[in-house]
Amino acid sequence: MSDYNNRQEFEMDHWPELRTAFTKLVKTVQQDKEIPKQFKSELFTMASLASGCTHCQSHGAFRLNSMGVETERIRALWEYETSDLFTDGERAAFNLVRAAAQIPNAAKPEHFEALRKHYSNTQIIEILAVSSLAAWLNRWNDTIATVTDQESVDWATENLSDVGWNIGKHTGESSEQRKAHPINMGWVERNK
Repeated sequence: MSDYNNRQEFEMDHWPELRTAFTKLVKTVQQDKEIPKQFKSELFTMASLASGCTHCQSHGAFRLNSMGVETERIRALWEYETSDLFTDGERAAFNLVRAAAQIPNAAKPEHFEALRKHYSNTQIIEILAVSSLAAWLNRWNDTIATVTDQESVDWATENLSDVGWNIGKHTGESSEQRKAHPINMGWVERNK
């Protein structure tokens, strides 16, 4: 047994109303609106990178892969500032999300000035919603060291290890492991 004895007892599933409300929030935030689902998933992954939650990093990356995003682009998130795979607008959004994920929050007016060159207020609200959703999951999963499902671990280990990803504290007994990535459990919708 891990140092986090019985961490399964702290999963959201033990508060069904919370799981239902949170699943609804995830679906609302992640839907295609003015910011497409793919970019929202990239933003989620960036927030998870900044917070250090390797569980959520693997989930964000696995979801991007399941959406058909090229592995090269997913890997480039680890070096987005210098990668030519991202636009200036995408970098501005990543910069805000990365700053917002830090503790204490490092977001500054300059982040919003840069965003306004590329996005409407509604789009910026969507970016903030993704960042805040990620923060909730990053804090929850990293606090209890949620055991990452094997399909996400396998994909991330194979494709992201050489850019710095590792499972960290999110290992545990097989009895603690979720059956599948949240996308395959119905908590997150697939990109259709």
